[in-house]
Order: sequence, then structure tokens, then C-alpha cells
Amino acid sequence: MKFARITVTALASATLGALCAWTALPAAAQSTTPFAVVPNPPPPLPDLVTDAREAWRTRDRSRLAAMRQVALDQQHPLAPWFDYWELNARLSDAQQPEINAFYARWPGAYVEDRLRNDWLLELGHRRDWANFRRDLAAYKMQDDREVVCYTLLADPPARELREAARAAWLAQRDADEGCNMLAATLHENGQFKDSDVWRKLRLVVETNKPRAVKQAAALLSKADQDAIAELMDKPDRYLQRKAAAFPRARAELTLLALMRLLATDYDKAEDDVRRWASKLPNDLSAWLWAQYGRQAALRLKDEANDHFERALKLQARLAGPLEWSDDTVNWIARAALRGDAGASRPEQLVAAIALMKPSDQKDITWQYWRAKAQQQLAANGPAGDAQRREAQEALRAIASPLSFYGKLAADELKLRLPLPPSPAELSAQERAQALANPGIQRALQLLAVGLRSEGQREWNFSLRGLSDRELLAVAQTACERELWERCIQTSERTRTEIDLAQRFPMPYRADVLRQSTAVGLDPAYVYGLIRQESRFMMDARSHVGAGGLMQVMPATAKWTARKLGVEFRPDMLHDRDTNLRLGTGYLKLVMDSFDGSQAMAAAAYNAGPNRPRRWREGPQLDAAIWTENIPIWETRDYVRKVLSNATIYAQLMGREGGTQLRDRLGRVIGPAAASAPDIPANGTSAGTPAGTN
Repeated sequence: MKFARITVTALASATLGALCAWTALPAAAQSTTPFAVVPNPPPPLPDLVTDAREAWRTRDRSRLAAMRQVALDQQHPLAPWFDYWELNARLSDAQQPEINAFYARWPGAYVEDRLRNDWLLELGHRRDWANFRRDLAAYKMQDDREVVCYTLLADPPARELREAARAAWLAQRDADEGCNMLAATLHENGQFKDSDVWRKLRLVVETNKPRAVKQAAALLSKADQDAIAELMDKPDRYLQRKAAAFPRARAELTLLALMRLLATDYDKAEDDVRRWASKLPNDLSAWLWAQYGRQAALRLKDEANDHFERALKLQARLAGPLEWSDDTVNWIARAALRGDAGASRPEQLVAAIALMKPSDQKDITWQYWRAKAQQQLAANGPAGDAQRREAQEALRAIASPLSFYGKLAADELKLRLPLPPSPAELSAQERAQALANPGIQRALQLLAVGLRSEGQREWNFSLRGLSDRELLAVAQTACERELWERCIQTSERTRTEIDLAQRFPMPYRADVLRQSTAVGLDPAYVYGLIRQESRFMMDARSHVGAGGLMQVMPATAKWTARKLGVEFRPDMLHDRDTNLRLGTGYLKLVMDSFDGSQAMAAAAYNAGPNRPRRWREGPQLDAAIWTENIPIWETRDYVRKVLSNATIYAQLMGREGGTQLRDRLGRVIGPAAASAPDIPANGTSAGTPAGTN
């Protein structure tokens, strides 16, 4: 079977020439990783550790108690975790004195704060506010939104603090007891109005969170609850039989049904949307048009801009603040970028960015696009010179060799920014201090026995408050043990001292170069993709079943092996050579089916080829605008990072080409000239645009 531009036979026959090209690379590009690799030995009694973790998972209290005692008697280095698992498994029966004793046994350890988080949730459940307040003062992580909601309940907010409670509830991503209890309490005493409940329902219907919908609906009347359950299940039937524009509650229900229909059957919803938009109150009509625009934008339809324009005009007539979701506002900006038939709408883009919350406006993404819009809006001739200079300065302020939009800004300005210089070599004392950190020691042992989640959390907790030099030393510890995910993640936390050897390591270099060049792929691009896929962890496995360095799905591996004529069994997926050969072979076939586009190939590798085939239909777009309009957040972020990674790897490898992001991204992306070959999805992403099928 032939694929566009390259056949499977050609893939095999290209090997010899590619190997010759590889041997011609600079010696530095052929060398192995620069880190002095040392083993990461498991802790004493490794089976005892993993057995205890399994007993905790199954809530086997008797086994946990016995294994905890063994660990304490033997002063096992992971005894804090045995103690945590045993107490956490019976937390609902625990009392404050034994919790306090646990804190005293492990002061400053991650498990102390982890249990404190768990205990705060339990105390909130019990409504034991006296103990809750005492424990809260020592809680270090402060990253649990449910704890935030319980905190507001522990000290019932005064009238002026109502907005803090409302913000915490509205920001709740999914159903939980604490935030629901807060909302129920404040709704009961009159501080939360029905209008707050309806807004919460609009937000969770938009993101399709059924549990959160049910939880919020429970604050309303039984009749409203039944209506919400019906419209979530069959919105078209609800609209046909029960929709109404008044009183207010009926109008709210009608809006929810319309939102649900737009998400589940967009093409069928048009008549209903237009019929009800003129009947609903202005604020609900504005919500409806905004949701119509959002769903159109997620489907990359030009009509999205007209729907958003209607929504904004209606909203402008209202006295209150804009209460649409951040995601909806961001899609107004993306739709304006895409424009109508490829002609962007810079005025709408600038207006949309002005509606964003301050943190989004400061994000480099929207700083870049605001500057580009200013360039478009500048008057011709001298009258527009000041605005053009302002846009140039805005681009110059964000230009950087280390980020997607920083690179685009540099390319726009024709700047050739060097990579940051290497920091001073770590001293023996700095390295020894990093290794002596008790939390890092425990994390290394947890990772050595495969308890990745526990190891990563212990590790991250231990990084709090560290200086750049300390972070580099801890990262070096991970690099030398080939814990590449920890190496990269830790080094990326530094602000002024940047070690690119840590942030962009090149393990298995000879293998990656050989397999990449064998199929005609740029090794820097392959490295950029692997860094994003697996962080070079050989045993990485995604939640959808992809495995190995290149996170290949078993079905994709089988299909690719058959096309390449190589042997494959499922147990070979984590074999490095096999994984690289099949991953690069599949990536090359995908790239050729997209006419060599690295952006579309990366999108296809993450989301499957069929999606980017759909996304490229319509007008020809600037490739950066096409990338920013990828409907799936995970894939959009993935493409940007893969291409940005690849330019850095090209510079580190001393390659002549591929060091400019725009060259990798391409100029325009549009419809294919001919039908694409049938290539199955690797499907490393399970994500779909929120609210779509």
C-alpha cells in the first residue's frame, strides 16, 4: 500500500543512506547522555513496600497494621508511608489525638501535610470546626479547593465575603462535598441566591459535568431538579414539550436545554436557538449566542464570529459584569483570529482579549496575538508608525528562545536569540546536600519500586522554597539516575539559572538518531516529540494504554509493524528499539500523509489523523492561527511544545536547519490537495473538545 510521498518499501530502503547521514553528524550529536549514570537502588524489603501500598488500595486494615508495625520496628526508611497508609485507611474512625501523634512522628515530611489535607476534609465532613481551624493553620500545600470551601464554612463569611465563597464554588471543577456544603449552607441562609445556582448550572452544563449538574440542581425545587435531569438526557424533547421564556426559572431551564442540544447535536440546534434567542431575557440570550459561538468555534465554523458578535452586542446593553466562562472568552479571541474565510477580525480579537481575566491577558499567547492585531489595525503611512512601534516593542518584550510564542515573536522580529548559557558547575557540596534531602531520598526509593505517584508527590513537596542552585542539584540527582521526568520537571522550575542539558536531555541518542534518520525524520523533531510524550521514561504508560518512549498504542504498533514488515508482539512495546522503530515509522507515515507538515503530524500523533484532516478543511490559514484554533486543549498544547522542543534540540545538536520555529511550523495550512491515505489513529490523547461529541 502506498502513502503520500513515501511508501513503506521506501521507508525500509532509506535506511542505508540515512545511516550514512547519521555517521556524518558532529561527534557531539552522536555521543551518549552527558550525565554520569548511577543506579537508583530500591529500599530495603521492596516487596513489603509494594504489598503495603496494595493493602492500602484494597483497604485491608489488618494487613496494613501488621506491615506498619514491621516497618516501624525495623526503622524502614519509608516507615512514614506505612504509617500514612495505615491511618488513612481508617481515617473515618480516627480521633484528633492519634492524628496529632502522627504529626509529631513525622514533622515536616510530605506525609504529615498529606494526612493533614485528608484530615481537614474529614473534619469538614464532620463539621468539627474547632479542630479544623487548628489544623488549617499548619497546612502547607494549600492546594485543595474543597478545603478552601470548608475554610469558608468554618468561619461563616460575612456579607462582604460572599463573593469569595461564590468564587470558590463557581471555580469548583467537579462535584465535591465541601463546596456543595458551602453552597447549600449559604443558599439556605440567603447569601447565595437562585441566580447564583443558575449561573453555576450554566457553567457545569457548558463543561458537561453531570455530577456537578446534579449537585447544583439539588439546591433548587424538586420540579426544577426533574426538569434538569430530563433536559440533560433529551434536550430536544424538552424543548419541544416544555420550553418557555418566563417565568425566570423556566427561561433558565430553556437556556440549559439549548446549551445541551448545541453540544450534542449542533446542526439540529439552529432553528431552536434562533427561535428562543429573541424570546429569552437579554442576559440569557447573550449567554445563548455566546454558547452558539463557542460550539461553532470548536467546530471551526466561520459563523462563530457572527454569533459572538451578537452575544457581545446584547451583553453591552446590560449593566452587570460579564459572567461567561474563561474558555468561552478565549474562544471569542480564537474565532477572531480564524476570521471569516481566512480574513481575521483584529478589532474583535482586541476586544476579546480586553474581556479576559488579568492573568489570561498577561499570558504570552495573548500578548503575542494582541501585538499582531495592533500591527493589522495600524493606519497606513506615518499615521500608524507609533502603533506599529508599540506592537514591535510588545513582541520584543516576549521574544525568547525557550517558548513557542517567544520564538514566534523572535522570528517576527528576525531576531536570532542564542540559548541561555550553561550555569556554573555544581559543587560537590551542592550535590551532596541535594542527595541528603530526606524527602528526595524517600522519593527515590518510592520511584525505585514503581510507586510513581507517591514518589512524584514526595519529590514535589521537597522542592518547595529551594533556590535555583538547589533545584539544579536535585535535578542533577534525577538525571544521573535516568529519572528523566523528574530531571526535566525539576530543572524547569529555575528562573535565572537554566541548564538546558537537564531541561532537554538526549538519552538513548544513538538509537534515536539511527531510527529517526532511517525513516527520513529530523532527529530533533523526534526528540521534541518523545520529550512531550514520555519524558524519556521507558516504562511510561498512558491512561489510554499507549506505552514506551514514543507512547505507541498496541493496535497502532501492530498495524505499523505489518506495514514495515517487522515482527511485533504486545510484550515488545516497551523494548526500546522496537518502540522507537514503530513510533518513528508511524510518525513518518503520518507526516507524509500531511505533506510533511510537522504541526499536523504532531496533532495527528496526539489526537489521531482524522481530526487534523477535519481541522485543515476550510480556508488557508496562517499555521500559527491554525495551531491556536486546535479544538482540543491537550493537542493544542502538545503541538506547540513539540515544535518548540524540536527547535531547541536542533540548536543543542548543532544542526544547520530547523532552529527557527516558523520553518518547522510552516506558513499556511489549508485543505489537502488530494485524499489522504487511510492511517489509523495512535490515539495518545483521549481528549475531545469540551461539550462536543
